[in-house]
Amino acid sequence: MSGSLPFYQKHHRHYDRGYRSKETESKLSQYQSSSRYAAGSSTSRSRGLSVSSHSGLDENRLSPIPKRAKPTYLAVDRENQIIGYVVPIFRGSQEFATGLSGTQESRVRDTAAYMARRDMFTSGLEMERSEQISRKEVMRESAERISQNKRVSERGFQEHFKRMNEDSLMHAPEFVIKPRSHTVWEKQCVRLHCTVSGWPDPRVVWYKNNVAVDPLANPGKYKVESRYNVHSLEINRCDFDDTAQYRVSAMNSKGELSAFASVVVKRFKGEVDEFLPAPRQGPVSEYGITFQTHIVDKFGVSFGREGETMSLGCTVVIYPALHRYQPEVQWYRDDVLLSPSKWHHMHWSGDRATLTFTHLNKEDEGLYTLRVTTKSGYETYSAYVFVRDADAEVEGAPGAPLDVRCLDANKDYIIVTWKQPAVDGGNSILGYFVDRCEIGTTHWIQCNDTPVKFARFPVTGLVEGRSYIFRVRAVNKSGMSHPSRVSEPVAAMDPADRARMRGTSAPWTGQIIVTEEEPAEGVVPGQPLELQVTEATKNYVVLSWKPPGEKGLEGVMYYVEKCVSGTDSWQRVNTEIPVKSPRFALFDLAEGKSYRFRVRCCNSAGVGEPSDPTEATTVGDKLDIPSAPGKVVPTRNTDTSVVVSWEASRDAKELIGYYIEGSIVGSQVWEPCNNKPVNATRFICHGLITGEKYVFRVRAVNAAGLSQFSQESEPVEVKAAIGGGIPHGVLPEMGPGGNVGQLTEHRPHWTGTHETVQSPPDTMQNCNKKAQADTEAREGCRAASSGLTETVPMESKYKGGKRGSVSWAPDLAKDLFSVISASPAPPYGITVLECVRDSMVLAWKQPTFIGGADITGYFVDYREIIDGVPGKWHEANIKAVSERAYRVSDLKENRKYQFQVRAANMAGVGIPSLPSDTFLCEEWTIAVPGPPHDLQIRDVRNDSLVLLWKPPVYQGRNPVNGYYVDIKEADAPEEAWRGVNNKATETTYIKIQNLKEGESYVFRVRAQNKAGVGKTSDVTEPVPALTKPGTKEIVVDVDDNGVISLNFECGDLIPDSKFVWSKNYEEITDPSRLTIETKGNKSKAVFNTPAEEDIGIYSCLVTHTDGASASYTLSEEELKRLLEISHDHKFPIIPLKSELAVELLEKGRVRFWLQAEKMSANGKVDYVFNDNVLSQGEKYKMNFDKNTGVIEMIMESLTPADEGTFTFQLQDGKATNQSSLVLIGEGTFIYISPHFIEYLSYEVTPECCVILKCKVGNMKKETSALWYKDGHQIKADEHLGFTEGITTKDSGVYEVVLKDDRGKDTSTLNLTNQSFKDLMNEVFSFIANSSTPLKITSTDEGIRLYTFVSYYNDLLQVTWHYKDSAIAFSDRIKSGVVGEQLWLQIKEPTEKDMGKYAIEFNDGKGGLRRSVELSGQAFDDAFAEFKRLNVLEIKNVFMVIIKVNYDVLSGRARVAGGLPDVVTIQEGKALNLTCNISGDPVPEVTWLKNDREITSDDHCILKFESGKFASFTITGVNTSDSGKYSILVKNKYGTESGDFTVSVFIPEDQFRKRLWFKGNLKF
Repeated sequence: MSGSLPFYQKHHRHYDRGYRSKETESKLSQYQSSSRYAAGSSTSRSRGLSVSSHSGLDENRLSPIPKRAKPTYLAVDRENQIIGYVVPIFRGSQEFATGLSGTQESRVRDTAAYMARRDMFTSGLEMERSEQISRKEVMRESAERISQNKRVSERGFQEHFKRMNEDSLMHAPEFVIKPRSHTVWEKQCVRLHCTVSGWPDPRVVWYKNNVAVDPLANPGKYKVESRYNVHSLEINRCDFDDTAQYRVSAMNSKGELSAFASVVVKRFKGEVDEFLPAPRQGPVSEYGITFQTHIVDKFGVSFGREGETMSLGCTVVIYPALHRYQPEVQWYRDDVLLSPSKWHHMHWSGDRATLTFTHLNKEDEGLYTLRVTTKSGYETYSAYVFVRDADAEVEGAPGAPLDVRCLDANKDYIIVTWKQPAVDGGNSILGYFVDRCEIGTTHWIQCNDTPVKFARFPVTGLVEGRSYIFRVRAVNKSGMSHPSRVSEPVAAMDPADRARMRGTSAPWTGQIIVTEEEPAEGVVPGQPLELQVTEATKNYVVLSWKPPGEKGLEGVMYYVEKCVSGTDSWQRVNTEIPVKSPRFALFDLAEGKSYRFRVRCCNSAGVGEPSDPTEATTVGDKLDIPSAPGKVVPTRNTDTSVVVSWEASRDAKELIGYYIEGSIVGSQVWEPCNNKPVNATRFICHGLITGEKYVFRVRAVNAAGLSQFSQESEPVEVKAAIGGGIPHGVLPEMGPGGNVGQLTEHRPHWTGTHETVQSPPDTMQNCNKKAQADTEAREGCRAASSGLTETVPMESKYKGGKRGSVSWAPDLAKDLFSVISASPAPPYGITVLECVRDSMVLAWKQPTFIGGADITGYFVDYREIIDGVPGKWHEANIKAVSERAYRVSDLKENRKYQFQVRAANMAGVGIPSLPSDTFLCEEWTIAVPGPPHDLQIRDVRNDSLVLLWKPPVYQGRNPVNGYYVDIKEADAPEEAWRGVNNKATETTYIKIQNLKEGESYVFRVRAQNKAGVGKTSDVTEPVPALTKPGTKEIVVDVDDNGVISLNFECGDLIPDSKFVWSKNYEEITDPSRLTIETKGNKSKAVFNTPAEEDIGIYSCLVTHTDGASASYTLSEEELKRLLEISHDHKFPIIPLKSELAVELLEKGRVRFWLQAEKMSANGKVDYVFNDNVLSQGEKYKMNFDKNTGVIEMIMESLTPADEGTFTFQLQDGKATNQSSLVLIGEGTFIYISPHFIEYLSYEVTPECCVILKCKVGNMKKETSALWYKDGHQIKADEHLGFTEGITTKDSGVYEVVLKDDRGKDTSTLNLTNQSFKDLMNEVFSFIANSSTPLKITSTDEGIRLYTFVSYYNDLLQVTWHYKDSAIAFSDRIKSGVVGEQLWLQIKEPTEKDMGKYAIEFNDGKGGLRRSVELSGQAFDDAFAEFKRLNVLEIKNVFMVIIKVNYDVLSGRARVAGGLPDVVTIQEGKALNLTCNISGDPVPEVTWLKNDREITSDDHCILKFESGKFASFTITGVNTSDSGKYSILVKNKYGTESGDFTVSVFIPEDQFRKRLWFKGNLKF
């Protein structure tokens, strides 16, 4: 446009400055008067490759002097299209050759480029004249330009260069306008559009749920347009499946950016009934032709053997047959789309689809599905293929491993994984050998010298850049298995290089152009980052790390070092060749030892510093073999198959699946039922002999190995089940409490695009999916059914099929219950919810017994009643319905009908219900609503319960506007019905209160509309008003961060139980308001942002329990209260013992102080005077004792300038507080009484003594200090020290009162409950820290571990551990205390007792643990000493037996008598006991209290006189003397003991508690 500024003038501010020559200004004015400009391009050739400078100028025409443009490292083709990048190489400096430095030369080049750009816009005439000027004039103009450029500031020049650099013009994509989310109705169109900027122009791709949108795959459905950087995606005739998250991705060479938008498709309420499934609509072709597809001549369940060939085929009939129209034919294995490969070929002849296996392997076992797609929809058919092991080359050799894969491939390292075979050849597998073969050769190399048991092995020593394949062989004592199928080829290279080769980092692939650049100096690499042990087994340890941040431009390699834990002796592992990958596997480590590892980087510049070492890692298998599966239950299915279900292995980690084996009863020959692990806990075993009885067993498998077999199942006869067996399809998902879900049809998710004509296949890996029965199963063609991991082939036609039926004939009863013992009982209570001219809606109640598994669906039959004579039963539904309501269509008006319903579960279809009452099919015309249905009882308590129901299907002439609930006692007559609510409730739930405990009640509900109240619902079953034992309520909690949550706990869980949270009794599915967290038997609902919209009734129901549920009402007042508590927790207050106070000290100093209740070590204080923060100096001295909480500031003197407000501001984490004091005039320091400088507190000394102390001020001689405990004064003459230690009787509230004529002050210390526990924990901490290292000694009975403490308290809790697990004590392993020694005795030790032992002292915090390793040389020495002492003891005993005589028999030490069993004595009395001792030689006498030795002192006097009389005297007993006492006598002929118990009581009138603190009071 004439007069507008060109782009370069807008961006280069200095261009209009006065340094321009007149000639230049003239040229610019000519350019501005024109309306167009032309830009050329120049290309330069380097080494025969094309490089675009992208300067936009033709330099040959601009100047006769050749100039070199700065390269931008972009490669272009002849048509100026970018095809790649320039990779520079390095060359030496040219400064010597040119005479210019690099900077100067660059500036000269840039100046020339600048002038070329400026002159580009001159007219053609001026250009022509410029080419004809002489060399002299050119030099003169050049000199003038250079002088002009020198006057440009350095800043302006750099800015000009930056803006004119083409590299800076390139930038990553940016969304100027992002796509917007839409909500539309069905059959409407929606358009998503966005505007994207970026250079080079970005490539834009649209995604639906992270799957690229392909308009060609869905003609007419999607339309993608891109015009002038505006990109759009148009979706035509939206349906429900178009509800998704859409993503638009823009990508160019500078990066990638995505934006998101959601599309929600709604349907009109009047089009589809909310409570009943919509009738199935026929397919509609967009071309006006409806194709009907039939799959005939189908393949059945197939069996093959490794190495054989096999073909699966079906004939496909499509009507109408169009000559040029071809359907899409796809094959799936276990829901994974198959592609042609060397293992399987696919062929479509126009009417027959064939899948051929060229070489069967066990990896080929699975469920195969043929999917034929036309414009009108698709049809599928599925059957299972079993692959058995090939005959072993050596008898007894195991089967071949399977599913060999390569993981974590790097430059010289690859992890190979595989799955263990089902057949071990009769002997356990010793391990596996891994072989590798380089691509292009046929030479296989064994990677490991010894077999590995772990099904995962790191292969090292690979050559970077080469590709390999791998195979695995199993070995047992009989021989070697066949090799497995080889893995997919994998290249040994850096993952980043592999990604670049795949082309994922740039939107195009171009040639690489080599240029030259300056070299960089060598840099010693830094430390590797994030070193960790990723895998540890007894055979190897795998390390991984990240490259260092500082590594220079050349590549780095790594050295790995190790050291034994507890030492600092580092040893390099790979001494000869450093590794290239940031992964490394270490072999030949000693099992059971602990190691630490570190890594160094190296390059040509040197070896860098080591990384941070790893934590100590013990060599051994970290992954345990799974436990054996639980109970195995077989159930009849067909004449050649049996359904086997089992309980999953408990606490199994990284479980791969299960193997099932079967055996004919009495044969003792076990055959595998599957050769590929299945992930489910149910499987259909095929290929069985009809009429034979089989037993089954199951074992689990993970990478560590195969578990033990489960217990054998009960025998089952191979015979078709009555009711048709289990269709090989998915089963319905159960709702809370075992009920099925909502009254809507469920469609399993299918990957890919398809017309919604019929339900696609799904797998049985999760056994509680929605039920979709198969046509063949409905027709009784059970031979094609497969394992429960199969896909359900969903046919769209159900012509001529008949479901097996069971009547109530007496002669079938016995056989019936034996066959379907695991099937559900019949439903009952069939009622009509709605009736029109040709259809009726039925409802029924769930069976009282659901059988061996959850109910998965229901089947409805009907028959016509003509003149009271019933006709034949007909099927109302072919596929199971997942709810307890169903519309029976195609009935005849004014005819009478009866109905029956069957329930189905994993075991099969149960027996039918009793025929319903006879119902007349006539259209309801009544104005009032029909009956509500599906009444449920929740939250049953002694005086209340909650009743739920669903609205009536028939609403009458007007919508329902309320409900009435009736109640009566279960055994009361009909006249006893009474209303619960006088005013209709609009909700579909009500809480019924004021019930009588233990009474049983029944309920019913009526709906009303404007016309009146309608029919009553069915009556509920009787419900007793009783709170079941163990019932929990929902607990509201506010944690330290102020997070509000609802918590519910249930103790009656089973593995299948789930917590279902609801708001207003509707299940919560939106996580935006609540976050549900479940762990074990507890579940928590966390409010994300509590607000008024969260007000309501919250309930939690636990499925598969006896009705465990609870509710909580969050009202507006309760929400406010919780928000206040949350605020207090988010912004807590530091409690103060005293506010800021002031006192006068000597020499005119002034002390300001306060005391906080408790502050952590991170607490801080700001001292503020008149809003100014004070700091430590000559005038102010600050002190903060964080142990006592006393904060003080001392001023050297007080002056008039100090008049104002002093404030102490406290902060401890999130908690804050402050206290202020105002000093005004002379009246500030008046009368001061005695007071506490530091309040009462306690101190525990290293000797485990406890001292009560406080610090006081302003004391004088007349000031008294009185001590109290629990309100009772402690006299000065009372004994405050206790030699027997601290006991629980010493807890209490202690108080000190300072008092004189000036006033008094009080300080209280509460040592009860948690405070007393904290004190004891501090004592225990001192005891634990005083413990000596754990030592090992030997006795004649075994090995003893012991430690000493400086002081022992009876309340101290210690735990002994063996291999990090608490020891369960027995007669062989005991623990005890003798004096200050704590010991653990192991009698008759064996090698199984080797390992790490530890004693843990519990101090209420982290505790302290002392450990010792009883293994290796330590165990050998201790065991040898035990054997020596044991033999010596045996010799002594033998000698004693040989020398038995009268002297020996009469000389053994004995306690003749005199000691009572129990002594009960009043406190303060004296206790004296005497007993007779005999023995020759004279025995040694030892007295014990509570198994600890005691000695004689002033309080307890112990005497042994004349070698015959031992006396025990306590001068004045007190409560601490209570306990168990023992006397132990011993001489060389034997040992004997006598025990008695002393119990001291205190009379009520003399009750006085004592202070248990040892020490004195400090002031």
